[in-house]
Amino acid sequence: MTSERSAQAAVQLRDISKAFGHVVALNGVTMHVHPGQVTCLVGDNGAGKSTLIQILAGVHRPDGGLLLVDGEAVKFAGPRDALERGISTVFQDLAMIPLISIVRNFFLGREPARSIGVFRVVDWAEARRIALEEMTRIGIEPRDLNQPVGTLSGGERQSVAIARAIHFGARVLVLDEPTSALGLKEATRVLAHIRNARDHGIAIVFISHNLAHAWEVGDRFVVLNRGTSYGEFDRSELTKEELRSMMEGLPR
Repeated sequence: MTSERSAQAAVQLRDISKAFGHVVALNGVTMHVHPGQVTCLVGDNGAGKSTLIQILAGVHRPDGGLLLVDGEAVKFAGPRDALERGISTVFQDLAMIPLISIVRNFFLGREPARSIGVFRVVDWAEARRIALEEMTRIGIEPRDLNQPVGTLSGGERQSVAIARAIHFGARVLVLDEPTSALGLKEATRVLAHIRNARDHGIAIVFISHNLAHAWEVGDRFVVLNRGTSYGEFDRSELTKEELRSMMEGLPR
């Protein structure tokens, strides 16, 4: 099973370790992330989830172990390196500016341009067309692309961030607690967008301490507890109750 997982994985973390001074954040963690699947990285607060996704995002470099993209060992010097390899991380703050419009937040300096004589200007009509097309593709129906992002609900902002990441080339989409501050209706909508992205072949890492949300969308599960892993499990290999016990720090 391990060799099969490695052969198909878009991203692999092998025996990853990371410490901050005397505090060991991760100790020998292995994870395989596959296209067209949702890999749930779960565990309680302090389990090491944030450190692991920051390694995936290029924010931190591991002290030990290997990070592989498409089977090739890589060492990210920073977040730009991760983005160039198709790994896009949507953190909880979403990197959005509340007072500017949806369409401007969608591009944030990467707007399409056109020439007027010797000048290059933003092609806002094309920008709106692209933003609407990309959001519609994963099931989002914005009311007005010119409305400030700050007027959107939490779930709508998450959805815009997901559509933006996919448009700009994400092959691996890392979502940091995307439903943590949402009500039931909003969370249900975001989970539907995640399944839609998965069905378009995106490899998704879904970080959560919410068992119900993880179980609803997860194809595979990696359970962390105080920086160590209980292992990787396909959905068919465990029950919801077993997953709950491991998240609570109990042996399977």
